[in-house]
Amino acid sequence: MRAHTQYSPSQCSTYSLTRARTASRLEKMDIRIFIFSFLIVPLTFCAAAQNEWKGEPQNRGLKRGLRFRLQTDGNTFMEVKKPKKNVIEVSDYESLGEADEQSSGVTGEDPGLPTCLLCVCLTRSVYCEEVSPEMTTVPPLPKETAYLYARFNKIARIGSKDFANIATLKRIDLTGNIISEIEDGAFSKLDQLEELTLTGNRLVRLPMLPPKLTCLNANHNLLKTKGVKANIFKKLTKLAYLYLGDNELEAIPVLPESLRVVHLHNNNITTLTDGTFCRGNDTHYIRYNMQEVRLDGNPLILAQHPNSFICLRALPIGHYK
Repeated sequence: MRAHTQYSPSQCSTYSLTRARTASRLEKMDIRIFIFSFLIVPLTFCAAAQNEWKGEPQNRGLKRGLRFRLQTDGNTFMEVKKPKKNVIEVSDYESLGEADEQSSGVTGEDPGLPTCLLCVCLTRSVYCEEVSPEMTTVPPLPKETAYLYARFNKIARIGSKDFANIATLKRIDLTGNIISEIEDGAFSKLDQLEELTLTGNRLVRLPMLPPKLTCLNANHNLLKTKGVKANIFKKLTKLAYLYLGDNELEAIPVLPESLRVVHLHNNNITTLTDGTFCRGNDTHYIRYNMQEVRLDGNPLILAQHPNSFICLRALPIGHYK
Protein backbone atom coordinates (compact mmCIF):
# COMPACT_ATOMS: atom_id res chain seq x y z
CA MET A 1 0.00 0.00 0.00
CA ARG A 2 1.18 3.41 -0.93
CA ALA A 3 1.60 5.95 1.73
CA HIS A 4 -0.47 9.13 1.29
CA THR A 5 1.58 12.32 1.40
CA GLN A 6 0.33 14.83 3.88
CA TYR A 7 0.51 18.50 2.92
CA SER A 8 0.24 21.38 5.30
CA PRO A 9 -2.28 24.20 4.63
CA SER A 10 0.50 26.57 3.61
CA GLN A 11 1.82 24.04 1.15
CA CYS A 12 -1.64 23.52 -0.29
CA SER A 13 -2.16 27.21 -0.87
CA THR A 14 1.23 27.47 -2.59
CA TYR A 15 0.41 24.53 -4.81
CA SER A 16 -2.98 26.00 -5.78
CA LEU A 17 -1.39 29.35 -6.60
CA THR A 18 1.21 27.66 -8.83
CA ARG A 19 -1.48 25.77 -10.75
CA ALA A 20 -3.42 28.93 -11.25
CA ARG A 21 -0.38 30.79 -12.58
CA THR A 22 0.45 27.90 -14.96
CA ALA A 23 -3.09 27.83 -16.33
CA SER A 24 -2.98 31.58 -16.88
CA ARG A 25 0.27 31.27 -18.78
CA LEU A 26 -1.13 28.48 -20.99
CA GLU A 27 -4.18 30.58 -21.78
CA LYS A 28 -1.95 33.50 -22.81
CA MET A 29 0.14 31.19 -25.05
CA ASP A 30 -2.99 29.88 -26.75
CA ILE A 31 -4.12 33.42 -27.44
CA ARG A 32 -0.69 34.30 -28.88
CA ILE A 33 -0.68 31.17 -31.09
CA PHE A 34 -4.15 32.06 -32.33
CA ILE A 35 -3.14 35.63 -33.13
CA PHE A 36 0.04 34.47 -34.85
CA SER A 37 -1.72 31.80 -36.93
CA PHE A 38 -4.75 33.73 -38.09
CA LEU A 39 -3.55 37.31 -38.15
CA ILE A 40 0.23 37.72 -38.38
CA VAL A 41 0.94 34.89 -40.86
CA PRO A 42 -1.64 36.03 -43.50
CA LEU A 43 -0.45 39.59 -43.15
CA THR A 44 3.14 38.40 -43.70
CA PHE A 45 2.21 36.58 -46.90
CA CYS A 46 0.25 39.60 -48.09
CA ALA A 47 3.22 41.83 -47.46
CA ALA A 48 5.47 39.44 -49.31
CA ALA A 49 3.05 39.39 -52.18
CA GLN A 50 2.97 43.17 -52.26
CA ASN A 51 6.76 43.33 -52.16
CA GLU A 52 6.92 40.88 -55.01
CA TRP A 53 4.97 43.20 -57.28
CA LYS A 54 7.12 46.21 -56.48
CA GLY A 55 9.86 47.17 -58.85
CA GLU A 56 10.28 45.51 -62.28
CA PRO A 57 10.95 41.81 -61.77
CA GLN A 58 11.72 39.91 -64.96
CA ASN A 59 10.44 36.41 -65.85
CA ARG A 60 9.42 35.40 -62.30
CA GLY A 61 7.17 32.36 -62.49
CA LEU A 62 6.16 33.28 -66.05
CA LYS A 63 7.03 32.08 -69.50
CA ARG A 64 10.22 33.37 -70.97
CA GLY A 65 9.73 36.47 -72.99
CA LEU A 66 6.86 37.98 -70.90
CA ARG A 67 7.54 41.07 -68.79
CA PHE A 68 5.39 42.66 -66.08
CA ARG A 69 5.72 46.19 -64.64
CA LEU A 70 4.04 47.92 -61.69
CA GLN A 71 3.98 51.70 -61.59
CA THR A 72 4.84 53.43 -58.31
CA ASP A 73 2.02 55.98 -58.40
CA GLY A 74 -0.58 53.43 -57.33
CA ASN A 75 -2.04 52.85 -60.77
CA THR A 76 -1.12 49.32 -61.65
CA PHE A 77 -0.90 48.11 -65.20
CA MET A 78 0.61 45.05 -66.86
CA GLU A 79 2.72 45.09 -69.99
CA VAL A 80 3.09 41.86 -71.93
CA LYS A 81 5.79 41.38 -74.53
CA LYS A 82 5.85 38.18 -76.54
CA PRO A 83 9.11 36.71 -77.90
CA LYS A 84 9.85 37.40 -81.51
CA LYS A 85 9.55 34.51 -83.93
CA ASN A 86 11.71 33.91 -86.99
CA VAL A 87 9.34 33.85 -89.92
CA ILE A 88 10.48 32.22 -93.17
CA GLU A 89 8.55 33.44 -96.14
CA VAL A 90 7.98 30.81 -98.83
CA SER A 91 6.24 31.88 -101.97
CA ASP A 92 5.16 28.48 -103.23
CA TYR A 93 5.80 24.75 -103.04
CA GLU A 94 8.63 24.79 -105.58
CA SER A 95 10.51 27.43 -103.64
CA LEU A 96 10.19 25.29 -100.53
CA GLY A 97 11.71 22.36 -102.36
CA GLU A 98 14.60 24.51 -103.53
CA ALA A 99 15.17 25.79 -100.00
CA ASP A 100 15.25 22.24 -98.64
CA GLU A 101 17.69 21.22 -101.35
CA GLN A 102 20.02 24.10 -100.53
CA SER A 103 19.81 23.49 -96.81
CA SER A 104 20.66 19.81 -97.23
CA GLY A 105 23.78 20.62 -99.22
CA VAL A 106 22.57 19.00 -102.45
CA THR A 107 23.81 21.05 -105.34
CA GLY A 108 23.28 18.59 -108.14
CA GLU A 109 23.53 14.99 -109.14
CA ASP A 110 26.59 13.19 -107.82
CA PRO A 111 27.90 10.98 -110.62
CA GLY A 112 29.64 8.72 -108.14
CA LEU A 113 26.56 7.96 -106.07
CA PRO A 114 24.71 5.64 -108.52
CA THR A 115 27.92 3.71 -109.14
CA CYS A 116 28.53 3.14 -105.44
CA LEU A 117 24.94 1.96 -105.02
CA LEU A 118 25.30 -0.63 -107.78
CA CYS A 119 28.95 -1.46 -107.11
CA VAL A 120 31.22 -1.68 -104.10
CA CYS A 121 33.41 1.35 -103.39
CA LEU A 122 36.29 0.80 -100.99
CA THR A 123 38.68 3.69 -100.51
CA ARG A 124 39.98 4.24 -104.07
CA SER A 125 38.77 0.93 -105.53
CA VAL A 126 35.48 0.33 -107.35
CA TYR A 127 34.18 -3.23 -107.82
CA CYS A 128 31.43 -3.61 -110.44
CA GLU A 129 31.41 -7.35 -111.05
CA GLU A 130 28.35 -9.12 -112.45
CA VAL A 131 26.14 -6.13 -111.76
CA SER A 132 22.39 -6.73 -111.83
CA PRO A 133 20.64 -5.25 -113.74
CA GLU A 134 23.19 -5.70 -116.50
CA MET A 135 25.79 -2.97 -116.86
CA THR A 136 26.18 -2.03 -120.53
CA THR A 137 28.43 1.03 -120.26
CA VAL A 138 31.29 2.18 -118.09
CA PRO A 139 29.68 3.73 -114.99
CA PRO A 140 30.53 7.23 -113.77
CA LEU A 141 33.39 6.82 -111.33
CA PRO A 142 34.04 8.70 -108.09
CA LYS A 143 36.87 11.16 -108.25
CA GLU A 144 40.34 9.85 -107.43
CA THR A 145 39.42 6.27 -108.34
CA ALA A 146 42.64 4.27 -108.76
CA TYR A 147 41.39 0.72 -109.32
CA LEU A 148 38.37 -0.28 -111.39
CA TYR A 149 37.13 -3.86 -111.62
CA ALA A 150 34.16 -4.02 -114.02
CA ARG A 151 34.35 -7.71 -114.85
CA PHE A 152 31.68 -10.01 -116.28
CA ASN A 153 29.15 -7.43 -117.40
CA LYS A 154 27.66 -6.47 -120.78
CA ILE A 155 29.80 -3.46 -121.60
CA ALA A 156 29.99 -3.28 -125.41
CA ARG A 157 31.97 -0.11 -126.10
CA ILE A 158 34.56 2.15 -124.47
CA GLY A 159 34.35 5.79 -125.46
CA SER A 160 37.01 8.47 -125.27
CA LYS A 161 35.12 10.26 -122.47
CA ASP A 162 34.50 7.27 -120.23
CA PHE A 163 37.73 7.83 -118.28
CA ALA A 164 38.42 11.42 -119.29
CA ASN A 165 38.09 12.92 -115.79
CA ILE A 166 39.74 10.09 -113.85
CA ALA A 167 43.45 10.74 -114.31
CA THR A 168 44.25 8.85 -111.08
CA LEU A 169 43.47 5.40 -112.54
CA LYS A 170 46.26 2.85 -112.10
CA ARG A 171 44.43 -0.36 -112.95
CA ILE A 172 41.45 -1.15 -115.18
CA ASP A 173 40.04 -4.66 -115.39
CA LEU A 174 37.27 -5.21 -117.98
CA THR A 175 37.48 -8.99 -118.15
CA GLY A 176 34.50 -10.93 -119.50
CA ASN A 177 32.49 -8.20 -121.21
CA ILE A 178 31.39 -7.96 -124.85
CA ILE A 179 33.60 -5.02 -125.82
CA SER A 180 34.08 -4.82 -129.58
CA GLU A 181 35.27 -1.22 -129.91
CA ILE A 182 37.56 1.07 -127.96
CA GLU A 183 38.19 4.60 -129.15
CA ASP A 184 41.83 5.65 -129.42
CA GLY A 185 41.53 8.37 -126.79
CA ALA A 186 39.97 6.12 -124.14
CA PHE A 187 43.25 5.19 -122.39
CA SER A 188 45.95 7.32 -124.01
CA LYS A 189 45.55 10.23 -121.55
CA LEU A 190 45.68 8.11 -118.42
CA ASP A 191 49.23 8.97 -117.41
CA GLN A 192 49.19 6.83 -114.27
CA LEU A 193 47.61 3.71 -115.77
CA GLU A 194 49.90 0.71 -115.25
CA GLU A 195 47.68 -2.35 -115.73
CA LEU A 196 45.02 -2.85 -118.38
CA THR A 197 43.06 -6.11 -118.63
CA LEU A 198 40.76 -6.70 -121.61
CA THR A 199 40.59 -10.50 -121.45
CA GLY A 200 37.55 -12.30 -122.83
CA ASN A 201 36.03 -9.60 -125.03
CA ARG A 202 35.39 -9.18 -128.78
CA LEU A 203 38.12 -6.75 -129.75
CA VAL A 204 39.36 -6.75 -133.35
CA ARG A 205 41.83 -3.92 -132.80
CA LEU A 206 43.79 -2.34 -129.97
CA PRO A 207 43.50 1.36 -129.13
CA MET A 208 46.36 3.73 -128.34
CA LEU A 209 47.94 2.83 -125.02
CA PRO A 210 49.21 5.06 -122.17
CA PRO A 211 52.99 5.54 -121.85
CA LYS A 212 53.43 4.10 -118.32
CA LEU A 213 51.66 0.82 -118.99
CA THR A 214 53.50 -2.14 -117.46
CA CYS A 215 50.98 -4.93 -118.12
CA LEU A 216 48.51 -5.49 -120.98
CA ASN A 217 46.31 -8.57 -121.01
CA ALA A 218 44.18 -8.97 -124.14
CA ASN A 219 43.91 -12.75 -124.21
CA HIS A 220 40.80 -14.37 -125.71
CA ASN A 221 39.72 -11.69 -128.17
CA LEU A 222 39.41 -11.44 -131.96
CA LEU A 223 42.56 -9.44 -132.61
CA LYS A 224 44.12 -9.62 -136.07
CA THR A 225 47.42 -8.25 -137.26
CA LYS A 226 45.77 -5.41 -139.14
CA GLY A 227 44.06 -4.37 -135.91
CA VAL A 228 47.37 -4.08 -134.02
CA LYS A 229 49.63 -1.30 -135.26
CA ALA A 230 53.18 -2.46 -135.90
CA ASN A 231 54.76 0.07 -133.51
CA ILE A 232 51.97 0.17 -130.93
CA PHE A 233 54.24 -1.28 -128.22
CA LYS A 234 57.56 0.20 -129.31
CA LYS A 235 57.28 3.41 -127.26
CA LEU A 236 56.02 1.66 -124.14
CA THR A 237 59.37 1.61 -122.37
CA LYS A 238 57.92 0.22 -119.12
CA LEU A 239 55.83 -2.58 -120.60
CA ALA A 240 56.95 -5.82 -118.91
CA TYR A 241 54.03 -8.24 -119.42
CA LEU A 242 52.18 -8.67 -122.72
CA TYR A 243 49.45 -11.26 -123.11
CA LEU A 244 47.95 -11.66 -126.61
CA GLY A 245 47.14 -15.37 -126.58
CA ASP A 246 44.01 -16.93 -128.10
CA ASN A 247 43.52 -14.32 -130.81
CA GLU A 248 43.83 -14.30 -134.62
CA LEU A 249 47.24 -12.65 -135.11
CA GLU A 250 49.21 -13.62 -138.23
CA ALA A 251 52.44 -11.84 -137.29
CA ILE A 252 54.28 -10.61 -134.22
CA PRO A 253 54.41 -6.83 -133.67
CA VAL A 254 57.59 -4.98 -132.63
CA LEU A 255 58.30 -5.77 -128.99
CA PRO A 256 59.95 -3.25 -126.60
CA GLU A 257 63.20 -4.06 -124.80
CA SER A 258 61.49 -3.86 -121.43
CA LEU A 259 59.39 -7.00 -121.99
CA ARG A 260 59.88 -9.88 -119.58
CA VAL A 261 56.96 -12.12 -120.54
CA VAL A 262 55.10 -12.31 -123.86
CA HIS A 263 52.32 -14.79 -124.59
CA LEU A 264 51.34 -15.28 -128.24
CA HIS A 265 49.96 -18.80 -128.04
CA ASN A 266 46.95 -20.05 -130.01
CA ASN A 267 47.12 -17.50 -132.82
CA ASN A 268 47.68 -17.84 -136.59
CA ILE A 269 51.37 -16.86 -136.62
CA THR A 270 53.20 -18.64 -139.44
CA THR A 271 56.53 -16.82 -139.79
CA LEU A 272 59.40 -15.41 -137.76
CA THR A 273 62.31 -13.17 -138.71
CA ASP A 274 65.74 -12.66 -137.21
CA GLY A 275 64.59 -9.31 -135.91
CA THR A 276 61.42 -10.53 -134.19
CA PHE A 277 63.17 -11.01 -130.84
CA CYS A 278 66.84 -10.44 -131.67
CA ARG A 279 69.02 -8.24 -133.86
CA GLY A 280 69.96 -10.20 -136.96
CA ASN A 281 73.14 -8.22 -137.60
CA ASP A 282 74.40 -8.33 -134.00
CA THR A 283 75.36 -11.80 -132.88
CA HIS A 284 76.56 -10.50 -129.49
CA TYR A 285 73.24 -9.04 -128.55
CA ILE A 286 71.44 -10.73 -125.64
CA ARG A 287 67.94 -9.90 -124.56
CA TYR A 288 68.42 -10.04 -120.79
CA ASN A 289 64.94 -8.93 -119.71
CA MET A 290 63.01 -11.54 -121.68
CA GLN A 291 62.22 -14.49 -119.45
CA GLU A 292 59.33 -16.28 -121.14
CA VAL A 293 57.96 -16.50 -124.69
CA ARG A 294 54.95 -18.62 -125.58
CA LEU A 295 54.35 -19.49 -129.22
CA ASP A 296 52.59 -22.83 -128.78
CA GLY A 297 49.38 -23.41 -130.66
CA ASN A 298 50.53 -21.55 -133.79
CA PRO A 299 51.04 -23.12 -137.26
CA LEU A 300 54.74 -22.58 -136.83
CA ILE A 301 57.75 -24.94 -136.50
CA LEU A 302 60.28 -23.12 -134.34
CA ALA A 303 63.15 -25.40 -135.33
CA GLN A 304 63.07 -23.87 -138.79
CA HIS A 305 63.97 -20.40 -137.38
CA PRO A 306 66.98 -20.92 -135.09
CA ASN A 307 68.38 -17.41 -135.57
CA SER A 308 65.10 -15.82 -134.51
CA PHE A 309 65.64 -16.55 -130.83
CA ILE A 310 69.41 -16.94 -130.54
CA CYS A 311 69.57 -13.87 -128.29
CA LEU A 312 67.06 -15.23 -125.79
CA ARG A 313 68.16 -16.72 -122.48
CA ALA A 314 65.50 -19.46 -122.79
CA LEU A 315 63.92 -21.14 -125.79
CA PRO A 316 60.36 -20.11 -126.69
CA ILE A 317 57.59 -22.51 -125.77
CA GLY A 318 56.19 -24.08 -128.94
CA HIS A 319 56.45 -26.75 -131.65
CA TYR A 320 59.99 -27.77 -132.72
CA LYS A 321 59.48 -30.95 -134.82
